[in-house]
Amino acid sequence: MRKSFLWIAVLAMSLVASQPCQAKRVRTVRLSTYNIQHGAGMDEQIDYVRQAEIIRKAKAEVAAIQEVDSMTRRNGGRYALDEMRRKAKLPYATFAPAIDFQGGKYGVGLLSRKRPLSVKRIPLPGREEPRMLLVAEFRNYVVACTHLSLTAEDRMNSVPIIVAEASKWQKPFFVMGDLNAEPDSPFVREMQNHFLFLNPPHEKTFPSREPRICIDYVALFRSATATVSSCRTWVGEEEFSDHCPLHARVSLRYE
Repeated sequence: MRKSFLWIAVLAMSLVASQPCQAKRVRTVRLSTYNIQHGAGMDEQIDYVRQAEIIRKAKAEVAAIQEVDSMTRRNGGRYALDEMRRKAKLPYATFAPAIDFQGGKYGVGLLSRKRPLSVKRIPLPGREEPRMLLVAEFRNYVVACTHLSLTAEDRMNSVPIIVAEASKWQKPFFVMGDLNAEPDSPFVREMQNHFLFLNPPHEKTFPSREPRICIDYVALFRSATATVSSCRTWVGEEEFSDHCPLHARVSLRYE
C-alpha cells in the first residue's frame, strides 16, 4: 500500500461557521473508486476476484467502478459487477451502461453495503464514446460515479450537468471516478469551485505500474449540509488494472 496520510487541508477548505460539536452528528463513510480496465490487470488477465478483493480489504461501504463489461464477448458473457459484488461481500450492485459493446454493455457501476434509496443515470458528453453519471442516494449521503471523456471540451461541458445534479440534494454529495484530467487542468480547477477534492494531487493513480499522474478522484460537493471533520485517503499499489485503486475514509459533521 502506498503512503497513507491525514489530509488536513480539507478541514480549512470546507469552512462553515463553527458551532459546538455536541450540536452536530459525526458520521464516517468509507469509499473506494477503481477503474478496472474491463477486469484486466497489467498481466492482461481478466480476474474480477482479485479486483473485488481490493474493495473488500478497504472495507468500502460504497465503491465506484469504471470500465465495467456486462455480458460482452470480451469477458465471456459475464456480469462483472455482480461477480465483484459477491467477492467483495457487498450486497448490492448498480450498473449504468454507457455503450453497447461486443454483444453486451459497457459502463460504470456502484457496489454498496446498503440498497440505494433511489438511482439516476444521467448521460454526459463524450464524442469518442457516450459517458454516464450514475447517482445513488443513501440514507446519509449521495454518491455519483463517472468516467469522463478524453476530450477536454466534453469534460468542461460535463461540469454544469454534475453541479446541477449535486445542487438538488440536501445531503452530502460525493462524486468519484476516473475524471481523465490532471489536478492542474482547467476542468479540475473549474470543478474545485463547486467540489472539495479529498485526495491530494501528489498521490498518483495512473498508470498502476510506476504511476505518474493523478486522474482518479473522490470529491465532495461544497454545500452547507455537512462539513469534513477528518479525511484519510490512500492509493493501492496493486497492478490488477491499469489504474490504481483509490480509497477514502471521510468523517462528516452534519448540521
